[in-house]
Amino acid sequence: MSVSKKVLAYLDGKKVKYEVVPHRKVFTAYDLAQTLGEELNKIAKTLLVKVELPELKKSGKYYVVAVPASYRVDPAKIKKQLKAARVELAPERVFKQLGIEPGALSPFAGMHQLELLLDKTLLRTKKAIVRAGSLTESLRVAVKDLHKMEKAKVGVFGGKVAGLKLQVKVQKAKRKRGSGKGKKKGRKGKR
Repeated sequence: MSVSKKVLAYLDGKKVKYEVVPHRKVFTAYDLAQTLGEELNKIAKTLLVKVELPELKKSGKYYVVAVPASYRVDPAKIKKQLKAARVELAPERVFKQLGIEPGALSPFAGMHQLELLLDKTLLRTKKAIVRAGSLTESLRVAVKDLHKMEKAKVGVFGGKVAGLKLQVKVQKAKRKRGSGKGKKKGRKGKR
């Protein structure tokens, strides 16, 4: 499944530059980083949350939250920043109502008449890879363009997950150590 034509039309209409990034089928931002060999802070994790605000008596309002892949969305921080009564992850049925495949939510909240909550840590990244309605293709976009285009609310909406590291980096380091430099000739076996 390729990038949604609706997403591309939306970005073209906003005159936002992007690069299509093909990859194997992945469902999480961590797996996307792992697959592409990208740093976690250059991948945007996007979640849909329901926020109950005091002024909305009957029902809540949905927001798209974007944080770096190395972060966990923190409902308590969202609640505090928005002065909300309650914050929770949106149920899967809401994704179906919006025509979004779970795991492929883009940060282009305006497409769905929603607002974007952008974690300020993402603004440190010049370009980020974001989901785009597909499990096999993503987009690389300038974070400042995303912020401007979506009129995003910027704040602290997540917290770093301790000890979360990519396996790719470990494998590269092992390859460098075992590259043959410093080995004695004629020696067999493992070090």
